[in-house]
Amino acid sequence: MANRQYQELEVSEGVYIPQPAMDYPQENPFERTLFPKHVKDIVFDEHYPYLDDSITYKFNTIWGYYLIVHFFLRLKLRLQMGLRIKGREVLKQYKQELSHGAITIANHVYRLDCPCVLLAVNAKHTTRIPMFAPNFRTKDGFFMRLAGGVPIPDSTTNMSALKKFNEAFDEFHRRGWWFHIFPEACRWDMYKPLRPFQKGAFTMSYKYAKPLLPCVITYRERKGIFRLFGPKDLPLLTVTIGEPILPDTTQPRKTEVERLRQVAHEQMTRMAGITHNPWPAAWENL
Repeated sequence: MANRQYQELEVSEGVYIPQPAMDYPQENPFERTLFPKHVKDIVFDEHYPYLDDSITYKFNTIWGYYLIVHFFLRLKLRLQMGLRIKGREVLKQYKQELSHGAITIANHVYRLDCPCVLLAVNAKHTTRIPMFAPNFRTKDGFFMRLAGGVPIPDSTTNMSALKKFNEAFDEFHRRGWWFHIFPEACRWDMYKPLRPFQKGAFTMSYKYAKPLLPCVITYRERKGIFRLFGPKDLPLLTVTIGEPILPDTTQPRKTEVERLRQVAHEQMTRMAGITHNPWPAAWENL
C-alpha cells in the first residue's frame, strides 16, 4: 500500500484490513474527501430551528426514524453489509450509568455508519447528532433531519447561530436525550487506522456530565451469500460497543477533556484490533 499510514499500521492476527477505497490524505486527518452536490438553499443562522418542537417535525421524526432507520436501513445493512453487533451486554451492565443519556462516539468510515451505531445501541428517535451543516443542503438533508441530525453553524461567521445551537443541546441534555458524535469529524470510506479526535464530543461529555459510549466499526471479508449483495472488495461491517468512559467533572475542564480524548482513542484503538496506530489521539500532537 502506498499510503504512509497504512504502511505503519499494525493489527492483531486475524484482523481484516479492507482494500483502501480511495487515495487517503496523509498530512491532514480532517481533510474532507467527499463533496456532495448541493440541491437546497438553507441558511444556518440564528433563525434556523436547531431545537424544533413543531408538531410536523415531531411526527416526521417519530414515523420516519422507526420506519426508515429501524426497519428499512436495518434490513439494507443486514443484507448488503452483513451488519453484526457485538457488546450489547454493555448496555445492560451499565444501564444505571446510561439511564440519563450518553454520547456515543465512533469512527467515521461509511455513508450509513451513523444508522449502524444507532441500531447497535437501540437508539430512540430522541437521539440528536451534530452534523456538518452544508450536508443538509444535499439530497440526503431530509433524511439527516429525520435521523436526529442538527447542523453545526459556522462559528467564525455567526456567533448568534452558535449560541442557538448550544442552547438547543442544553435543552436536549435537560430532557435526558442521547447524542451521537463522530470525533474524526469527516468521513473516510473503509479506512482502517483510527484518526485523531477533535474535542467536541469530550467537551460535551464534561459540560453535561454525560458518559461516553465508544463504538468501533470494523470490517470482515465479503463471503458466502453476501457476495450476491455487493462487490467482492466491499467489506462487511461489525459494530462493537465498548465500556462507557465517565467524565470526572471535579477536574479542570481542559485537563479532563484531554484525558477523555486520550482514553477514548486508546480504548477504541484496542477495540479495532490495532496494535500500532499511525495517528495520535490529538492532531495538535503532530
